[in-house]
Amino acid sequence: MTVTAPAPPAKTPAAAISNWDPENPEFWASTGRRVARRNLIFSIFAEHLGFSVWTLWSVVVVAMPATAFPYTVDQKFWLVALPNLIGALMRIPYTFAVTRFGGRSWTMISALLLLIPITGMVYAVTAKPAYWVVLLLAATAGLGGGNFASSMTNISFFFPEKEKGMALGLNAAGGNLGISVMQLVVPIALSFGLVYGGLMWLPLVLAAALCAHLYMNNLSVAKSPLKAQFATVKRPHTWIMSFLYIGTFGSFLGYSAAFPLVLKLQFPQAPVAHLGAATITLAFTGPLIGSLIRPVGGWLSDRVGGARVTAACFVLMGIGSYGVVAAVQAKSMAGFLTAFLLLFAAAGAGNGSTYRMIPAIFAATSPDLATAKRSRPRRWASPAPSVRWAASTCPGRSATRSRPPAASRPRSAGSPCCTASASPSPGGATCAGACWSPRRPAWPTRASDPWPFLPAPTPARLPGSGHIYVWAAQRLDSVA
Repeated sequence: MTVTAPAPPAKTPAAAISNWDPENPEFWASTGRRVARRNLIFSIFAEHLGFSVWTLWSVVVVAMPATAFPYTVDQKFWLVALPNLIGALMRIPYTFAVTRFGGRSWTMISALLLLIPITGMVYAVTAKPAYWVVLLLAATAGLGGGNFASSMTNISFFFPEKEKGMALGLNAAGGNLGISVMQLVVPIALSFGLVYGGLMWLPLVLAAALCAHLYMNNLSVAKSPLKAQFATVKRPHTWIMSFLYIGTFGSFLGYSAAFPLVLKLQFPQAPVAHLGAATITLAFTGPLIGSLIRPVGGWLSDRVGGARVTAACFVLMGIGSYGVVAAVQAKSMAGFLTAFLLLFAAAGAGNGSTYRMIPAIFAATSPDLATAKRSRPRRWASPAPSVRWAASTCPGRSATRSRPPAASRPRSAGSPCCTASASPSPGGATCAGACWSPRRPAWPTRASDPWPFLPAPTPARLPGSGHIYVWAAQRLDSVA
């Protein structure tokens, strides 16, 4: 049977791509990789700015002179905390917006929406309105928080399963770094006046919207009914992982927003660097460490399991929290900085480990083959219903353990695996049909193993016989 490769996407980047199959090796090598990487680069750019604007007030509040803005400590913390809350809520509609408007279109829109909090901040520091107006204007910075959700949703459609983890990791890390870069660069702009803390982002935001228009794409395949997307709320693991992610990313974001103000209030003698009239504090180091260590959490999860790494991160965060409190009581700046950086590192690694857990959990609990194929992680790690492969190489297989061509596979179902229905082929004898598996063998996890990334078969329980896994021959063809 002749397999026709999907037609390449339109040459004009702005055009919507109707044929997109990154799982096809020929398509991916010839066209898909180039298009996906281009979209990833400009997605990171827009998301990076979103994070920077989202947490902009964490630096502006510290620089506000008390004579012009006589706010209490509680009022200052509200200016820092409210954008975080609004940003968290914005992630829900921003996620659905990609499948409704398209990745390219929504990246443009979300970038231009950042002009609202930027102009709001400029107005707040120049007109000096009542506190409730300033608080409302600060809340609009939460629009930048939604960019992360839409960016991750969009990029996930572009890459094949085996490269999706790295792409999403780069996308997430590039966005998280926006906090650290903002806390390093904005104080320099503020040295020329509070208004420049907002004005400096205007050309960058416009550039992000223009680049999205010129170089990104909408995917016609990136469509999903709203009802189907809301089906995830019925899964208990959705709520469990949401709770864990609040503890990891929520902590990282809260620490990033509060660290500059807490450092100034508790340890005003903390070392600073002077660049002209600008004063740069150590506040940027925390988000920087948390962002850079996020991929490490995912890497460790691939080797020892995401649940173990996440649990260890929460233990370390508990130790770091105790250390911060003890250091403040003891007036130890060194202990305070050490404990807070431990909090950032543990929260950052936890971000990576929880993201690694999500596809593994939903792949292991998928009700059918199609769902498992969509949600399977790059590597299987001890799935709950661990079984033998229903199509395996029989005794007498060749030393190369290569996969035989689809045409040579047998087509008789119902025979015991590796005992009947086997026919020799250039790559070794192959079996198909029902496979009795009384024990729990592990999934192949190395690229050298046969069919290491093949989706899991669908289990069927028969009375009095335990688990029997049946895999029809046509399903093998579907992943050939």
